Amino acid sequence: MARMPALFVGHGNPMNALADNAYTRAWAALGAAMPRPTAVLCVSAHWYQPGVHVTAMAAPRTIHDFGGFPPELHAVEYPASGDRELAARVTALLAPIAVGADREWGLDHGTWSVLRHVFPHADVPVVQLGIDEAEPAAFHYDVGRRLAQLRDEGVLVVGSGNLVHNLHSYGWGEHSRAPYEWALRFEDRARAAMLAADDRALVAYEALGRDAMLSAPTPDHFLPLLYVLGMRAPDDTVTFPVEGFDGGSISMLAVRLG
Repeated sequence: MARMPALFVGHGNPMNALADNAYTRAWAALGAAMPRPTAVLCVSAHWYQPGVHVTAMAAPRTIHDFGGFPPELHAVEYPASGDRELAARVTALLAPIAVGADREWGLDHGTWSVLRHVFPHADVPVVQLGIDEAEPAAFHYDVGRRLAQLRDEGVLVVGSGNLVHNLHSYGWGEHSRAPYEWALRFEDRARAAMLAADDRALVAYEALGRDAMLSAPTPDHFLPLLYVLGMRAPDDTVTFPVEGFDGGSISMLAVRLG
C-alpha cells in the first residue's frame, strides 16, 4: 500500500463548513487528488484537555462547539462512521502512554468543517485524537512520530488548527484586513523551517520571540502541526496547498507531507 500523505490544515472560521471560497475549494481539491484512505485520524485544536484520548465509538456525533452562528451551521451533520480498530491501533502504538477510549466526544468543528469538503459524502471513517493540554510541545511531536507508520497502513492523518491564531487581533468585520507584519514574519519563518526539515525550531516555537507569542498566544491551534511534522518521512516533499490570511491574524496555511 502506498504511503498516505499527512496534512495540516488551517481551518479558520467555522462558517468555512458552509462556504464556497478559495480555501474550501482547495480542501476539496486535496481530497480529489490523493489516494482514498482507509480512515482519517484527525488531531483537532478543539479537543484540548488533560490526558490523551481517542474516539472509540461506531458512530461519532457531530459536535457544534461554537456559539453566535446561524442555524444553518448548527444544522450541519457529518455522519462519518468511527473506526474502533483504528482507535485500538492508535492506543497500541502509543503505549506506554495511557490513552483513554472516549465514547462521548465525537467530531468537533475542527474536524468536520474541513472534512465535509475533503470527503463530502462522509464515506471515510474518522477517529479523533485529543491533545493533552498538560504536556509540552515535544510530547506532541513525539506522539506524531509514534503514529507515523499509520501512513503506511492507509490512514490519512490530519492536524487541524491554525499556524497563526490570534483572535484578540482579529479584524472583526474587516473582510479585507491585511495580515499583521508579525503574523507574516512568523509564517515565513515557519515555512522556511519546514522546508529545511528543521522541526526543532518549531517544537521550540516559544523561543522564536515576540512574533511567535503573538501568532500562537495559546498552544491549542499550533500543536496539531507538530503531530503532522512528527510523521515526516526522509523522502517526503513539503508543499503548501492552501495559503492566505483571514482577518489579519488567522493563517489559513495548509501543509502537506508527501
